[in-house]
Amino acid sequence: MTDHAQDMAAVREATDRLIATAGKLDDAALREPSRLPGWSRGHVLAHVARNADALVNVLTAARTGTHIPMYASAESRDADIERDAARPLEAQLEDLAASADRFNAAAAALHPEAWQRTVELRNKITDRADRIPFRRLIEVELHHVDLGTGCEVESLPTSFVDRDLDYVAGERFAGRPDVPALEIRAADGRVWRTGRTDAEPTSVSGSAAALLGWLTGRADGSGLDTGGSVLPALPPLG
Repeated sequence: MTDHAQDMAAVREATDRLIATAGKLDDAALREPSRLPGWSRGHVLAHVARNADALVNVLTAARTGTHIPMYASAESRDADIERDAARPLEAQLEDLAASADRFNAAAAALHPEAWQRTVELRNKITDRADRIPFRRLIEVELHHVDLGTGCEVESLPTSFVDRDLDYVAGERFAGRPDVPALEIRAADGRVWRTGRTDAEPTSVSGSAAALLGWLTGRADGSGLDTGGSVLPALPPLG
């Protein structure tokens, strides 16, 4: 069962850690490349802030029962990130904190019935409103890694890593024809059959953090065990 209150607490904690990491940078470091192709660290921080505001739109739609797009358009989303990427560190930190406050306030405003409503995200993806806090947590935690300042997937809370692995392997990649057939085997005994269903799966095993890092494109998969098979190439998480 989804516990949106617990997830919101995790989001606040993860956001505090991200802001603390960003606060150790300087303006020059923000202009340096992040781990995401074509994006500086400033782009990553701008995206995290704008994602918070986009999810405010989603939560507002749940509260009011009306249709409010997550982003006005794909073009405006990209333009806003590009606009905000070059700002100095002080402005980035203020924006991260203020946008997080807006997201927290939007969540606090929802009544119990609203949390059960179906909402629309990007690319016409739908989900239940009470899963939005976990989606936000994924954004904050994985983009913390993308800053390239020493935070790795292995550095993230074990509870998050275990849950996100279950989400990616068990849900997000399940049945996708562009994902190779995979049997994901975690060291704790959990097993997922994911990806395309019309081929014999490649078995890939390892720690939860190593598997999540590879599946989400945050690690190259070195150290994972494929039983001698070639580690399959994966599409972007998308």
